[in-house]
Amino acid sequence: MCPSIETLSGSPFVETIRIERGRIHNLPYHNARMNRTRRELFGAREEIDLAGYIHPGPHQERTKCRVEYTREVLQVEYVPYRMRPVHSLRLVTCDEIDYSYKSTDRQCLNDLFAQRGGHDDILIIRDGLLTDTSICNVALWNGTSWITPARPLLCGTMRAYLLDKGLVQAEDIPVEDLPKYTRIRLFNALIGFGEIDEITRIYV
Repeated sequence: MCPSIETLSGSPFVETIRIERGRIHNLPYHNARMNRTRRELFGAREEIDLAGYIHPGPHQERTKCRVEYTREVLQVEYVPYRMRPVHSLRLVTCDEIDYSYKSTDRQCLNDLFAQRGGHDDILIIRDGLLTDTSICNVALWNGTSWITPARPLLCGTMRAYLLDKGLVQAEDIPVEDLPKYTRIRLFNALIGFGEIDEITRIYV
């Protein structure tokens, strides 16, 4: 069973932030999401700017900066990042999943990922609609535009950036409409839009 919001509020939350060539990527979006979580789950009114906690200078290769927090920042760590190739996805249905806050408790996602059946990742269906993979938001090409699910599991920071720039549009994507799309891209804070664009099969 997926954890309730009441259970999650006792767990740390996390922002995973891309650092490359000594630069922090999309920091305003991470600040906004973190402070929304702090406000909604912990009642925190004062905002935190992660620029005061992150030291990007030494990190020239792509690096995952992992910030754990509750009401306050708990720890910051830096890990070299290596992108995992994804060529196939398995559709997995779970109507009960709720990952609207980026918690360190990923047990529900891990349980679904275990159902991938030898494929590279899963694509989660909730209430008949496409949402996300185990770690990425998605966008599908309809011949004229990139469409990202309007109701993802997690409103990712790269997704928010792409929407603001008009590079993707948010719409519901019923699972039965999958044949209408010819391409799919996976992206998140560490994976740029277009870096995973070679998925050849989606399996039921």
